[in-house]
Amino acid sequence: MDVADLLTSAGINIAICVVLLSLYSILRKQPGNACVYFTRKLISEPIEGSGDVNCLTRFVPSASWIARAWQASDEEILAVGGLDAVVFMRIVVFSIRVFIIAAIICLFLVLPVNYNEHGKWCYEHKEIHAEPLEVFTTANVKEASKWFWAHCLALYLISFSACALLYFEYKSITQMRLAHITGSPPNPSHFTVLVRGVPGSPVNSYSESVEQFFSTYYAESYLSHQIVYGDSTIDKLVKDAEKIYRMLKTINPRSLDRSFPNCLAGETTHSFMILNHRADRVLGSTSMDGLHPRHSKKECPAAFVFFKTRYAALVAAQVLQSSNPMLWVTELAPEPHDVYWSNLSIPFKQVWFRKITTLLASVAFMLVFLAPVTLVQGLTQEYQLDQLSRSLPLLEGILKQNFIRRVVTGYLPSVILMLFLYTVPPTMMLFSAMEGTVSRSQRKRSACIKVLYFMIWNVFFVNVLSGSIISQLSAVSSFTDIPIHLAKAVPAQATFFTTYVLSSGWASLSCEIMQPYPLFYNLFLKFILRKDQDPSDCALTFPHHTEIPRLLLFVLLGFTFSIMAPSILPFLLVFFFLAFLVYRNQILNVYVPKYDSGGEFWPIVQNATIFALLLTQVIALGVFGIKRSPVASGFVIPLIVLTLLFNEYCRQRFSPVFTRRPAQILIEMDQQDEKLGRKQEIHNQIRSAYFQNPIISFQLSNNHNWSMSTNTSLRHGDEESNCGMELSRPSRFGSFHPTFQLIV
Repeated sequence: MDVADLLTSAGINIAICVVLLSLYSILRKQPGNACVYFTRKLISEPIEGSGDVNCLTRFVPSASWIARAWQASDEEILAVGGLDAVVFMRIVVFSIRVFIIAAIICLFLVLPVNYNEHGKWCYEHKEIHAEPLEVFTTANVKEASKWFWAHCLALYLISFSACALLYFEYKSITQMRLAHITGSPPNPSHFTVLVRGVPGSPVNSYSESVEQFFSTYYAESYLSHQIVYGDSTIDKLVKDAEKIYRMLKTINPRSLDRSFPNCLAGETTHSFMILNHRADRVLGSTSMDGLHPRHSKKECPAAFVFFKTRYAALVAAQVLQSSNPMLWVTELAPEPHDVYWSNLSIPFKQVWFRKITTLLASVAFMLVFLAPVTLVQGLTQEYQLDQLSRSLPLLEGILKQNFIRRVVTGYLPSVILMLFLYTVPPTMMLFSAMEGTVSRSQRKRSACIKVLYFMIWNVFFVNVLSGSIISQLSAVSSFTDIPIHLAKAVPAQATFFTTYVLSSGWASLSCEIMQPYPLFYNLFLKFILRKDQDPSDCALTFPHHTEIPRLLLFVLLGFTFSIMAPSILPFLLVFFFLAFLVYRNQILNVYVPKYDSGGEFWPIVQNATIFALLLTQVIALGVFGIKRSPVASGFVIPLIVLTLLFNEYCRQRFSPVFTRRPAQILIEMDQQDEKLGRKQEIHNQIRSAYFQNPIISFQLSNNHNWSMSTNTSLRHGDEESNCGMELSRPSRFGSFHPTFQLIV
C-alpha cells in the first residue's frame, strides 16, 4: 500500500464524518428527535418544546454542540454522569496528552530518520504520494545505523511521559474515589453485606438460618436482613403492569370511549382485561396469606444482611465466616440500583464452574474469529487481489481500476473487520452474565476485560501475524525469538492499522453521536405506528464495555507504532480530539447513569497502558536486535525494568483503594453520624433500600376486583385522561414502580 491508498481511505472517512456530523447537527434540532438526542435531560429535567416550528435555522448545520461539549467542566460531568463518566473522560484526556508528546517527538525526530536513512526507497520515487508507506517505518533504516539513538531517545521520552501522566491520573482518580465515598449521602451499600451459600436446614428456612447465624455471631452490630427470592406469578403480573403502563401513555385520549368500563375503544379484549382475568385466576387459587412475599416466592440461599455501622459491615464482608469457604460467603453489597437480581438465585457452588465454562467459551469465540481476520488480511495483499481476479473473471476489469483497487486494499478491509467486531461486545456481555456476577457494574467490567483481551489478540496480534499464525509460531523456537518476530511483523502492518483507525475510529464516533438504532426506532414509532416515544423507554447507560476497549486498543496502537511508524500518530490525535467532544456530548445529553461504581474501571486502564508500554519496549528491543544496534538494545532493558517497578509501585500505592474500602474513613463517617444523631434515620433507610421487585403492597377488594391508585395522570397535549386509574411517575432511571394497596 502506498500513500495514495492511505489518502483514499482518509478521504472516504473524512467525507463520512462530515456528512454524519452535519446531519446530526440538524436532526438534534428537530423537536421529534429530542427523546433520542436529549434522553437524559428529558428524564431528569422534563421540558416542553418551544420555539418556531417553521424556523429555517433548524435545517442548517451548526457547531453549537461542539462549543457546549468543550465548555463543560469536570464538575458538571461528575454531577451529570457520576465518577465513572469522569474516569472515562480522563482516559481520553490522558491519551490526548501522551500522544501530543509522542507526535512532537516522533514526527520531528524519528520520522525524518526513517524516511532519509536508506537511499533505496527515496531515490526510486519522485512524488511523495507514490511512495510506499514502508519508507516511513523502521524497515527503511539500514542495519547498524548510527541514528538508532533517535529511536531509543524517543522511546525513553515517551515511556517517562506516559508513566508520569499515569501516576498523576491514578493519584487524582484515587482521591476522587475517596471523596465519592465520604462526600455522598449515606449509601445503603456501605451498611450491607451480600451473603451467598447459605446452608440449607431441614428445620429452618433460609431466612431463619440467616437471622440465627448473624444474631448469634454479630449480636452487637447486626440490624436485619432481607432474603433473596425467586420469580413468582406476582412478578409476572408486575411485568404485565409495566407493559400496560407504557402502552397507555401512547394512547390518544380523543380515541377513547369514556363510556367503556376500561376506557378503551372498540370491542377487542385489551391486555389490561387479560391482566384482570389472570389476577382473578391467581386469587381464586391462592389464599390471602399466599400473597405475602414469604409465601408467594421461593427462598434462595442468598440474603442482604444489614449492619448498624459501616465498619461492622466491612469486617463481616472481609472475614471467613465458617470453616467451609463455600458456605456463608460474604462480600460488600453493590448499590441497590446496581444489583443484578437474576444472578443472586444462582447457587454459589456453581459460580466457579460457570467462570471456567465462560472462559472456555470466550477462547473458542476468539479462535472462531480468526476466519474473518484472515479474510481481511487477504484483501490487503496485492497478490491476493490478482489471484481473486483470475478466479473470478468478472472482477478482473473492476480490480484493474486504480481507484477501486485503492478502495479494496486501503478502505474495505478495515470496514469488514469493524463490522465483524460489532458482534463481540454483546457476546462478551452474555458470557459475563452467565458467570454469575451479582452487580451490573461487575458484569460490565467483566465484559470490558473480555472485549479488551479479544481486541488485543484478534485485532492486533492476529493482524500483525498476517493470518499465518501457525507458520509464525512454528518459527519461534524460544522465548527470546518473540521480540524478533514481532519486530519484523509490526512495521509491515502499519498501513492496515492506520486505515483501521480511520474506519473504526473516526467513522464509528460519527455513528455513535448519530445514535442510528434509537433514531430509526423513533422514526418507526412516529411515522409507522403513529405513537410518541417515551424517553424512559429508550434510556441507555454508557457502554463502557464497548468504548473503553476501543480507546485502549488505540492507545496500544499509538505506543507500538510511535517509533516504528510515526505516521499513524496524527490520525490517532484526530480520533482522540473527536472522541473528547463526542463522548462529552453523549454524557451530557444522552446516557442515563443508573449506578456509579466509583471509578473502578481505571485499574483496567492502568494495566492495559502498562502492557502497551512493555510491548512497545519489547518490540523496540527486537527491532534494535535485527538492525544490529547493540547499544540501543542495551538501553532498552533498563527501561523495561523501570516500567515494571513503576507498575508495581502503583499497584501497591493506589490499587487497594479500588478493591477495598478504608476502615479509617468508614469509622470516621460512623462517628460523624452518631454525633449528628441520624443513625436511626439511616437504619430506617437501609432496611427498605434493597427491594427485589417494585411491589410495595397489593390492592384487593372483597370480590377480587383489582384497582390501581395513582398520584399523576396521563397527559396528552392539553387534555388529561385518568381512565379510571392513575399511574405513578417514572423514576429518574426510567423504571416503572406500580403501587398496589391491600384492602381487606
